[in-house]
Amino acid sequence: MSRRRIGFWYRLAAVICKPPLLVLFKRDWRGMEHIPADSGFITAVNHNSYLDPLSYAHYQYNTGRVPRFLAKAGLFKSGFVGLMMRGTGQIPVYRETTDAATAFRAAVSAIEKGECVAFYPEGTLTRDPDLWPMQGKTGAARVALLTKAPVIPVAQWGAQDAMPPYAKEKKLRLLPRKTLRVQAGPPVDLSAFYGQEPTAEVLRAVTEVIMAAVTEQLALLRGEPAPAEPYDWRKAVARERRAAREAARAGKGAAAAAAPEPAVGPQQARSTQQAQEDESK
Repeated sequence: MSRRRIGFWYRLAAVICKPPLLVLFKRDWRGMEHIPADSGFITAVNHNSYLDPLSYAHYQYNTGRVPRFLAKAGLFKSGFVGLMMRGTGQIPVYRETTDAATAFRAAVSAIEKGECVAFYPEGTLTRDPDLWPMQGKTGAARVALLTKAPVIPVAQWGAQDAMPPYAKEKKLRLLPRKTLRVQAGPPVDLSAFYGQEPTAEVLRAVTEVIMAAVTEQLALLRGEPAPAEPYDWRKAVARERRAAREAARAGKGAAAAAAPEPAVGPQQARSTQQAQEDESK
């Protein structure tokens, strides 16, 4: 997609967002040569801050290939944000409804029209304690197999210093001036999966390949080795719940053991004394 096809609404968003990003942050952008010059493609991006969509969008905009994000349907409903989401051609995702597949059909259609569709495969901010990518969901894999479009892994780092994930207060920490780092890697080779039935096992395998490529780019960006295995949020939550149940059971057992003997009331004491006297006769 050439710059002349970016459109009014995306240009307006750039006019609004780019100046403060340029003033408030430094940039370290790498790998722009891996962004296709034409035809449709997919980007798979890690997610570690509420700020990083702006960081990535700024990077992608400057390549001349604007991204179409898959975003929560609620953001499209009203107000200026909804107007901008609709105007810039973002793709609504209707979670937990029968319309959930509509987003994937829209993504496939956009790619077939020669556009870039950006996926956050983790589906949410990473819960990994060290902010490495978690296990991904299979949406990007499903669209990649349907379209056979290039999948470009994109890693970003630095936005979490300005706006940490899951902070109690979503306040920007602008000083000292932070650096927003974004790096794109070469297309992920998924040719071994083309032609296979998109079973749950195949989609999971494709997702693991995509997430491994994203993690590899992030390791290069951070300059440190990535974990051997991606963080599994579901297993971590299950372990925490199991530990909480065991702790609760242990606490109840300890409380029962420490409980004093039940007190003997006056009537019960007299009955016991009478029984002892009768037994001695």
